[in-house]
Amino acid sequence: MKNTLAHRLDTLALNTALADGTHCRAIEAAEVIRLADEAGVTGRTVELAALRHHILPDRYLRNMKTLSEADQIRLLESTICIVGLGGLGGTVTETLARMGIGRFCLVDGDVFEAHNLNRQLLSGVDRIGMPKVDAAVMHVKRINPGIEVVAASAFLTPENADTLVGSCDLVVDCLDNIHSRFTLEAAAKRAIIPMVSAAVAGISGHVTTIFPEDNGLEAIYGPEDQLKTTKGAETRLGCLAPGVNLIASLECAEVLKVLLKNDKTLKNKLLVVDLADYTVETLQLS
Repeated sequence: MKNTLAHRLDTLALNTALADGTHCRAIEAAEVIRLADEAGVTGRTVELAALRHHILPDRYLRNMKTLSEADQIRLLESTICIVGLGGLGGTVTETLARMGIGRFCLVDGDVFEAHNLNRQLLSGVDRIGMPKVDAAVMHVKRINPGIEVVAASAFLTPENADTLVGSCDLVVDCLDNIHSRFTLEAAAKRAIIPMVSAAVAGISGHVTTIFPEDNGLEAIYGPEDQLKTTKGAETRLGCLAPGVNLIASLECAEVLKVLLKNDKTLKNKLLVVDLADYTVETLQLS
């Protein structure tokens, strides 16, 4: 099958150019889907085969040259767990699917309500009452049918956390309460994988990246058993779309840096952004 697929890719590759005029060969998104159907494999498999033969899936042409072919392969090979598919999670899912993450584990036990409409990308008046995880899967498949998705319509608990994150390369915390963040962090540390974590309130928020050896959330919130509240400042300030979209984008930037072994991550740092006065601070956590 590999030789046949390689031959078909060579046959279908088109001569084109990147935005700067650099020559390259590319394959159209529709042809990727058709080849996947013919070979009985996922579109992700076809995209990986193309990249290994220096043929760019045309959906990734504008990822070059900020990303290399090797970077794009790494993203397609990666499995990301996103926990919480509301404001942050919906935008994170959209962005990472477009960037070329190959496998997703999407987790949320909630359904859409009218008050989600002000900020949650996946919500709509026709989706009130729909499980958020169902909308997320539909959205990913609309962006790229070849992406592999595992969905869990469940709230994160200490009992299911290890199962949900155990087969992933990285977990993204898009949760809305502090206790659940601690639960997710503990599971990520047991799985020995990094966690990108964020929180939003009003038009401000923060982002950090926690590796298994880091103190992590305790450096931000204090010991979990001494928490006085499980919710953050969003209970007083609400959450506006500009803050959600910005913090979600910063989370996605961190995901890319971690997966691509960039050493300028937010490890042991807290990036705090407030759009009210355009304050941006990076605090050292250890």
